[in-house]
Amino acid sequence: MQIAHSHILLDACCVLNFCASGKLLAILQTIPVQVAVTQVVQERELNSLRRIEGEENEGASQFEEATAQGLLKVVDFKSEEEAETFVNYVFELGDDGESATFAIAIHRGWAIATDDKKAIAFFQRQAPHLQILSTPEIIKHWSEESGLDWSVLCDTLNAIRVKGCYVPPKNHPLRGWWEAAMK
Repeated sequence: MQIAHSHILLDACCVLNFCASGKLLAILQTIPVQVAVTQVVQERELNSLRRIEGEENEGASQFEEATAQGLLKVVDFKSEEEAETFVNYVFELGDDGESATFAIAIHRGWAIATDDKKAIAFFQRQAPHLQILSTPEIIKHWSEESGLDWSVLCDTLNAIRVKGCYVPPKNHPLRGWWEAAMK
């Protein structure tokens, strides 16, 4: 997996899938550029990762550890132009997290990772020069870089399917790879 940009911004869907896998830290360690998430995504869309007093939350623990280790950076708008683009994209997309992710990526020239079909189509129209990655692409990269045993990969994909409620769409180029790995 080649990333042609200095950073990759993860949308909430990818963060949730990686947390669901139980392998967030290991996955992030194999990505060859700085990985980030917007403050909007962290605060508004990762509700299932919030800690409830007295309860352990594996996803929250992974997320906190990833930020503490610098594997995942939380970024916010740093210009009026980014904030204005965010507002315009919210109007278009109706989703705060994707809108913040796209606004920052476009202004900073960063790649994004998302699995949302509508968001992907929108981003391709707005910034065809920026790279878009998906959960399957990043998981496949991680599995190859780590030399994963097929049984570990199968367990990981099953965890994403069950806990993250995600399976690549039928037209995704890596759907065949995903299905083969689940057997």
